[in-house]
Amino acid sequence: MRALIAVRPVVEVSPVERVADPLLHHGDVEVGDGLLDLAVNVYAGPRPPWLETALLAGLDASGAYPSATPAEVAIARHHRREPDQVLATAGAAEAFSLIARSQPWRRPVVVHPQFTEPHAALRQAGHAVHELVLEHPFRLDPALVPEGSDLVMVGNPTNPTGVLHPAAAIRSLLRPGRTVVVDEAFMDAVPEETETLAGEDLPGLVVIRSLTKHWSIPGIRAGYVLGEPPILRGLRALQVPWSVSSPAVAAMLACSTEEARAESRRRALQLASWRAELERGLRGLGIEVVPSTTSFVLARVGVGVHRALREAGIAVRRADTFPGLGPRWVRIAVRPPEVTARLVSALGDVLAGA
Repeated sequence: MRALIAVRPVVEVSPVERVADPLLHHGDVEVGDGLLDLAVNVYAGPRPPWLETALLAGLDASGAYPSATPAEVAIARHHRREPDQVLATAGAAEAFSLIARSQPWRRPVVVHPQFTEPHAALRQAGHAVHELVLEHPFRLDPALVPEGSDLVMVGNPTNPTGVLHPAAAIRSLLRPGRTVVVDEAFMDAVPEETETLAGEDLPGLVVIRSLTKHWSIPGIRAGYVLGEPPILRGLRALQVPWSVSSPAVAAMLACSTEEARAESRRRALQLASWRAELERGLRGLGIEVVPSTTSFVLARVGVGVHRALREAGIAVRRADTFPGLGPRWVRIAVRPPEVTARLVSALGDVLAGA
């Protein structure tokens, strides 16, 4: 492991442009200019009518200051927990920032490769972050986490690898004096949400969820934290007043119903079908893929392919900004078959001309 104290240096790679701070690079900056978007992991389909109606009602309610309490009650019921075990947040990003600032963490560990925002939030809060970089195939080995760690942050399923760690492996990280934070932002894209810990009330366990990806509302900034009441009280005390907007509250209420639960399952199964087609297409070109369980696939396409795809009008997410990966890797969002076919065709042309 390496202790990271200073800002990371510029990444010396071949793709589109250099990145001054890899931890702050996200897929949304890779799209635009008419590019076909396979860089952002947002469900590629229309929002349900009931969610559209809820969002409009939330906008109508924005003439008054919002209260997240009704949403927290609904989310608690959804996960079979108590309301004081739920904290609504402005997306998962706010949750990471609150956790980073909540304690004078002595030895925080971030398990990489994973979404870099938790790491960046800890660094911004002034903490020296210890990286645990998993080797291919990127599966969590609890024995690698140092006993002296008082904070462990891990994604499940992990962005960008798509690996779903066993819930038992994450539970085994818990011990007195340690907080284990599990980023489950993509768990709702896993059929039946196997290995979720969202419904488990365990000492030191914190689960973060996001509504933005599965429900195609990244601009609404809707997420929440699940955990012990004392932990959540500490986070709430740091939260900016009214940080969760009226439309976000409305989205949380709408996505906590039985109707939403059924639609979530349908989307997860559809994503699994789309993903299987994407993985078949990539393997058919001789490209190595990491078996995924969620709405994106990590693929080792080779150096220069990220740039070549952009030149062909297709945006995929460069992966060299994730600790533990390099310029040969890209993350590809799962899309409907006709979009996947276009990607596979372009990749075939790129590889044939390499």
